[in-house]
Amino acid sequence: MTYVSISEQLKKTFGRKVYRLSLSTGCSCPNRDGKSGFGGCVFCSEGGSGDFASPPENIQIQIERAKKLVDQKFPHTIPQDERRYIAYFQSFTNTYAAPEKLEPIFMSAIKRNEIVALSIATRPDCLPPATVEMLSRINKIKPVWVELGLQTANEETAKKINRCYPLSVFEDAYSRLKKAGLYVVVHVILYLPGETKDDMLSTADYLSKLDPVLDGIKIQLLHVLRGTPLEKIYREKPFHLPTLEEYCSFIPEYISHLDPRTVIHRLTGDGPKRILIAPLWTADKKRVINALKKSVEEYEAPVL
Repeated sequence: MTYVSISEQLKKTFGRKVYRLSLSTGCSCPNRDGKSGFGGCVFCSEGGSGDFASPPENIQIQIERAKKLVDQKFPHTIPQDERRYIAYFQSFTNTYAAPEKLEPIFMSAIKRNEIVALSIATRPDCLPPATVEMLSRINKIKPVWVELGLQTANEETAKKINRCYPLSVFEDAYSRLKKAGLYVVVHVILYLPGETKDDMLSTADYLSKLDPVLDGIKIQLLHVLRGTPLEKIYREKPFHLPTLEEYCSFIPEYISHLDPRTVIHRLTGDGPKRILIAPLWTADKKRVINALKKSVEEYEAPVL
């Protein structure tokens, strides 16, 4: 099967290979401090899903540190001044602060010549009108992507994972972001506790019907990480997590339920090895990526 990958989209948009710099605004999360809930989503580590991000220091220091890590991926034939990056604000909820605090941080990143876009991970319940308006202004300078952690369209599962906002909040935020001209990426997690194959495909079907069309999606396999509420749940009553073969078999079917115009930003993710409890096969990142690419390439949709 064919689909639009983020690497293809970046090359088409910017005319070259582009890498992400994992950064942080230093924001916390309303699902940790009591505004929306306590404890965070059950799968979220102390790093707030940003375990690979730079610590929340001065943004210029963060960028330089992140560039040193990412530059190892660039071919040596590409000079330093020709390398381009996306400033990815990853940890926790990066719009959980007043716009007047956030705008200088985002502007400091986007004014750099080597930064071609901003990507901002957040929650739908942390996007008041003033924040959306601020992001829209920056979007007129360089592209701004807003990454929303939905995880599932199933309200019952959302309660179980302690997401702490209803689907209506996501729909409102999505509508306002799109009206403001912003590019929206939705995060989903597969194999959440209790979810069946039909439940997961229902989320894909839901996303395929969004209007306007969803710009991008990040697909993540559920990881059980040490120190999270999910670890306790898993140890007390282990739930099903797929084998590599099962996951590779399911991913092409999941993609087939999405709108073909939606860009696939990620087929899975990798949790930090030092705190990964399950599934352990995900630690072999190269093997997983190769297996996923092969399964998608060879997939043939059933004839109905």
